[in-house]
Amino acid sequence: MANHQDENKIAIDRLGAKLGIQATYEDLQGVVQEVPRSTRLRLLQALGFHDQSPSASLEDRQTPRLEVPEGTKCYLPDLLQEERVWGISLQLYELRSSRNHGIGDFEDLKNLCRIAADTGADFIGLNPLHALFLSDPARCSPYSPSNRLFFNPLYLAVDSLPGFSQDMIDQKMAARLRYSETVDYVGVADLKLAALRTLWRRWKGSDPQDPRFSRIAFSDFKIAGGNDLYGHCLFETISSQMTEKGYGSGWLGWPQPFRDYQSREVQEFATAHKEEIDFHAWLQWLTTLQIEDVVSFASAVGLGIGLYFDFAVGEVPDGSSTWSRSDLVLRGMHIGAPPDAFSAAGQDWGLVPLSPAPLIDQSTSHYKKLVGASMSFAGALRLDHAMSLWQLFLIPEGDTPGAGGYLRYPFPEMIRSLAEISKAQRTIIVGEDLGNVPDGFRPAMEKAGILGYRVIYFEDYDEQGFNLEAIPYHSLACLSTHDLSPLAGWWSTDDISLEERLGRIDHQLALQLRSERQKRKGALLQELSRIGLVPIDLAISNDGEAIPPDVAVGLHRLLARVPSMLVTARLSDLLGESVATNIPGTSSEYPNWQLKLKVLLEDLPIHPVFKAVSAALSEERPKPARGTTAGAG
Repeated sequence: MANHQDENKIAIDRLGAKLGIQATYEDLQGVVQEVPRSTRLRLLQALGFHDQSPSASLEDRQTPRLEVPEGTKCYLPDLLQEERVWGISLQLYELRSSRNHGIGDFEDLKNLCRIAADTGADFIGLNPLHALFLSDPARCSPYSPSNRLFFNPLYLAVDSLPGFSQDMIDQKMAARLRYSETVDYVGVADLKLAALRTLWRRWKGSDPQDPRFSRIAFSDFKIAGGNDLYGHCLFETISSQMTEKGYGSGWLGWPQPFRDYQSREVQEFATAHKEEIDFHAWLQWLTTLQIEDVVSFASAVGLGIGLYFDFAVGEVPDGSSTWSRSDLVLRGMHIGAPPDAFSAAGQDWGLVPLSPAPLIDQSTSHYKKLVGASMSFAGALRLDHAMSLWQLFLIPEGDTPGAGGYLRYPFPEMIRSLAEISKAQRTIIVGEDLGNVPDGFRPAMEKAGILGYRVIYFEDYDEQGFNLEAIPYHSLACLSTHDLSPLAGWWSTDDISLEERLGRIDHQLALQLRSERQKRKGALLQELSRIGLVPIDLAISNDGEAIPPDVAVGLHRLLARVPSMLVTARLSDLLGESVATNIPGTSSEYPNWQLKLKVLLEDLPIHPVFKAVSAALSEERPKPARGTTAGAG
């Protein structure tokens, strides 16, 4: 009996290995960690082997490989073969303007495109614009989408839509939302959706003269969207009613019959609510049309690459994607990161992974459809956690990250899908390759034409300073990201002080982190002095002091001089702001994804820091005269 059990365990382990389940992994400190057997069994179950039996033929299983198929390469425009360019990155919602309705919108984005092009930039980098939950707008993290195939209608510029009039908007409420320090997502949704419902009723009763906004065009949009669009809009309709009844926006909290997309109750509901389903499809249509307008405008004003979208690594377990297409995900598993020196407990990102099996068939690859939805409008696309092309750290639902393990994905097939859409849409691919990067992954990325992602804050340094010349040409470089403090806050160690105030680190660790920060700042100053960007006798700032203006400009000049094809500067850094966009691992303790910029969009061109830093970037990476642009096709 014991021998039979042992043989069964060996066979199960062999099957797990064939399916890409890793029995061990090496953490960031180089220590080999064993994945609990219970986790590996849970992964087998998620992959469809519910009886934990090794009876499936191993010969039919192809062990995942980290290989780039010959000739497979993502799109790179001629522009990047001849020159190095720069852009501005931001969170769209954080834009503050004198006309928007409490949240940065697509009209604001058009105006920013013009300002950016005038300064010499070639692209605008954005947070993910994926669909969230219209019935629960407080769920506002752009990296926790409900469905990556669709977009967030809260970014609609309602005053730019045909038929809009100011009497559709509560002007007092709009003024309050416009000038608040943070985005009131609930208030914005109430205000905009009320106006949009009025526009919807008027649109249905009119005969739009513009063929882009005609009923025929809308019908064509719905046909092209097919079952995916219908499923998302049906979800949004049910979600709205369930939220009103107290069940919540996500389907995991709904009454049992409504958790099944195919149930009789859901079909009866759909029949009774056809018009509301159509309304949500109409919102997606308008959102798509306004994004198209921004893309055309960006090209017209001279942004050589255009919009640089961000693609989230997964979707939430209770959103429209998992509800309408549960066959495409691994239920009961969450994406995260293993424990390391920076996060002793590890991280659970609360996102569900795609199932590897449906990704293999190129003719039906859901991954191709997912990335294609964003690439249709993007001159460049950033893959958040690009290692997902090869492996994901998965945590069984209910367990801690310490119990997680890696599952390998069909890298050749995913790269082939990515490259095919990239070339078809003429979209540059940037892979965010930070964290635990497996051996061989970065060379494979480069072979596939995917640009790496380099953060100057994290680059290695020694007594000689930073070796930024080692940053690869095939990469995008930046000073920091949305998960890190802006330059001014980082320099004055405001981020460390905040972590201490929140009780996430103790006083002793805060002292250690400030000491390390001082050394890193000193190395940066040494590098700036070495190449003549600041006076050689400039003293290192003490903790709590503001960054000197010439150092802020010098660091952006330093960034612009690295060898990478692309560099991007955060808009918050171009304005000298210091407050973090997001503090990973927090929720109610901090207003993540809510803070607005302090400067009005209209005032950017005359803001002294914006003028100085953008001028420095443009001088270091000048834009020659061009005949055509290189954005999305």
